[in-house]
Amino acid sequence: MRRWRDPSEVPEDWGRSVVAIGVFDGVHLGHRAIVARAIEAARSLDASSVVVTFDPHPARVVRPEAAPLLLGSVPERVELLASLGIDAVLVLPFDREMSSWTAEEFVQRLLVSRLHARRVVVGENFRFGNRALGDVALLRSLGAADGFDVDAVGLVGDGDAVSSTLVRGLVAAGDVAGALRALGRPYALSGVVVRGDARGRALGYPTANLAIPAGIAVPADGVYAGWLVRADGSRWPAAVSVGSNPTFDGVERRVEAYALDAEFDLYDERITVEFAERLRGMEKFDSVDTLVAQMAADVAEVRRKL
Repeated sequence: MRRWRDPSEVPEDWGRSVVAIGVFDGVHLGHRAIVARAIEAARSLDASSVVVTFDPHPARVVRPEAAPLLLGSVPERVELLASLGIDAVLVLPFDREMSSWTAEEFVQRLLVSRLHARRVVVGENFRFGNRALGDVALLRSLGAADGFDVDAVGLVGDGDAVSSTLVRGLVAAGDVAGALRALGRPYALSGVVVRGDARGRALGYPTANLAIPAGIAVPADGVYAGWLVRADGSRWPAAVSVGSNPTFDGVERRVEAYALDAEFDLYDERITVEFAERLRGMEKFDSVDTLVAQMAADVAEVRRKL
């Protein structure tokens, strides 16, 4: 798959494209429907399939006070898009200058001049251009003049439509099982394992303390059943704690994973923690013995769940 970080990186001789446009934060089931439609159209039109996404999230530029937490880093987003079978991904460097482009400029500078769009695939609520004044109707009108048609994909989901906002709410509430259904995969956090207080090791449950990049959505405090995934692809059932260790009067919020039946040193290794189900909220225990007894019960529940 081709990866471009700027429109100038698109080869001058790039042929006709079917272009899917969106932030695609989380690459949830709604996003997957859009990408699948683009891939299908590209095959039928003998064109290349291209996803256009943005970095940073446009809200961080135009409304920084309301910018959402992200459901993954941009490299993780690109990898998820690549796994769907797309031919190329263009990550647009969104800044103040780009935010000032009119809808007409966006179409001409990107879709016509660079990607030679044959068809554009978007969600039915797609907005674009300065002050988000462009909509699907305008995109169709511009496409008719510039040689491409537009496919607007309907929202996915029964009841509440699947959206990045919906997934963020589920994650914030600790409903990782609901997030799994909306994403079509477990919600996951990736980062480097850093040294913590080593309390888990002393208690018989050594944990990997994950360094989470700023601006990434972290599930609500509590204990979860999940999976610890190493760089080599090996997966281990895990009990995952999110919180500040209130029994020890902790202050720093952490994500720690205990891989069941595993013996390895993960310090400085980049790992992924996948969340399957929330077991309980975070609690402050009266004694270390009570805490250890609950940890044993949590591990037994993880075994049962996974």
